[in-house]
Amino acid sequence: MQITGKLFVITGAGNGMGRETALQLLAKGARVAGVDLSEEGLAQTKVLSGSNGERFSIHAMSITDRSAIEALPAQVEEAHGAPADGIINIAGIIHRFAKVVDLSIEEIEKVMTVNYWGTVYPVKAFLPGLLERPEALIMNFASMGALLPVPGQGAYGSSKGAIRLFTDTLYAELDGTNVQVSLVFPGAIATNITGNSGVSTPGGKTASAEDVKKSAMKPMDVKDAGAIIVGAIESGKYRVMVGKDAKTFDVLSRVSPTKSIRQIAKKVAEAIGI
Repeated sequence: MQITGKLFVITGAGNGMGRETALQLLAKGARVAGVDLSEEGLAQTKVLSGSNGERFSIHAMSITDRSAIEALPAQVEEAHGAPADGIINIAGIIHRFAKVVDLSIEEIEKVMTVNYWGTVYPVKAFLPGLLERPEALIMNFASMGALLPVPGQGAYGSSKGAIRLFTDTLYAELDGTNVQVSLVFPGAIATNITGNSGVSTPGGKTASAEDVKKSAMKPMDVKDAGAIIVGAIESGKYRVMVGKDAKTFDVLSRVSPTKSIRQIAKKVAEAIGI
């Protein structure tokens, strides 16, 4: 997909991979509508984009607010004078590191609402318009936790697994149309998703599903992750593994899933005692 001159809507653009993807797309001549719960975070993204900031618009809202998201396509078009060419759903949260038996229904519902419905709402809102564009994009973010389960992050992994199948369905339904579909599986990336989600391990140590891999593999720099993401947009690649750990999970999930599940459970138990 040609990036220069295109208008991309990015959820989670106020920090982490969302911010980095926005910055790199802007640097390549795109326009970006940044969506995030934090208006301050979006403002910082705009500052960091320098002179490219004139092509960045701020849309502070919750991706779980269906009415707000349904109104977003018109707001984006008003801000940029043209309809969106792509929606990139990066925003998401994890939950505290705990077994399913110890998680409340409310905790599980929150993660499912933010991660799954926070992806479905933007896709549903923008898809009709994207079908009218000469060239368009839907890019959704799963996780390496959607390839193999990480004990202690069951609801998170389930939400990302739901995104995986939802996006697979979109890929099948939109094959042969003008809408390019991509599904991203990030591994351990050096972002602050743990702090932004406000979670901790049972012992009080802050951790995420990605943190479990950190002792064995250094997290990927967010700039390198952003470059892979932008490269996938340009190339039209469907399944995008970000990081060696994500690639390893992908292979293990197909070659030896049952054995791998047990091995991962053992590593998690050794790392954080869950």
